[in-house]
Amino acid sequence: MVMAQSLFIELKHAHPECRIDVLAPAWSFSLLERMPEVTKAVAMPLTHGQFGLMARYHLSRHLCSENYDQSIVLPNSWKSALIPFFAGIPIRTGYLGECRWGLLNDVRKLDKQTLTMTVQRFVALGLPHLAPLPPEYPIPALVIKPDQQAAVIKKFSLTRSEKILALCPGAEYGAAKRWPAKYYAEVARHKIDQGWQVWLFGSDKDKEVAGQINSEASGLCTDFTGRTSLAEAVDLMSLVNTVISNDSGLMHIAAALNKKIIAIYGSSDPKFTPPLNAQAKVIFLNLDCAPCFKRECPLGHTRCLADIKPDQIINAI
Repeated sequence: MVMAQSLFIELKHAHPECRIDVLAPAWSFSLLERMPEVTKAVAMPLTHGQFGLMARYHLSRHLCSENYDQSIVLPNSWKSALIPFFAGIPIRTGYLGECRWGLLNDVRKLDKQTLTMTVQRFVALGLPHLAPLPPEYPIPALVIKPDQQAAVIKKFSLTRSEKILALCPGAEYGAAKRWPAKYYAEVARHKIDQGWQVWLFGSDKDKEVAGQINSEASGLCTDFTGRTSLAEAVDLMSLVNTVISNDSGLMHIAAALNKKIIAIYGSSDPKFTPPLNAQAKVIFLNLDCAPCFKRECPLGHTRCLADIKPDQIINAI
């Protein structure tokens, strides 16, 4: 969703008066609300993997009244193209994906050798069919209002500081994307000794690893894992100075907030989904076995992460 903002910005640049509505899961609305290019978010009632033909049809009937000129379909699945087809949107743009001839009538063939980055693939769909590729892409930029910052400061009884380090130790994909907790803890202890605040970010699923980090840091970190909504996490992240993160959604949020980022890559490819931020520093060892794109290390050693030592991250800060 963060990378999709580059497409929204490009559309607004090309067509300043255009209205952009985004059909998306309700959990992502707090991100869309912080994207000034978006007019309205429309809730997608189905979760990933659900077919729900009748639910898609009923939603498309509702969308008919909006009189959209164009739909840009970012997912490559067959079912994702059904709603704009049922809604009768005149121009339905997307990559061929799962043989979507007919459902889409502005079909693009994805050249993965030219469009090597996800963000390029999104932005290209907003350009004319024969536009030169790969495209330049605008940098995502979430906009946080002062009252949103004030609200989280008050709720969590925080003290503002120029020296706040955010640690994002989770990665939904799997262990092969997670830098070791003991390494995060060593960095946390070092910065706390230097007078920094250290905040831990993540979902309920990250509470265990965050608890381990905080325990090894003598309980001196502020642990937000599982305590915030996504909106609150975004607003809190806007208050920090530096972010250390695995390749995760929070990394992309930090990039869109223009934070100083140290992004740690293991099994994934930083050339494909890098943090879109000029201040970001990517740490990737480029071993012969990486990137493997596996959830668990197939060789059992996870050297792509274990060989990135805390001193290297501390020096990068």
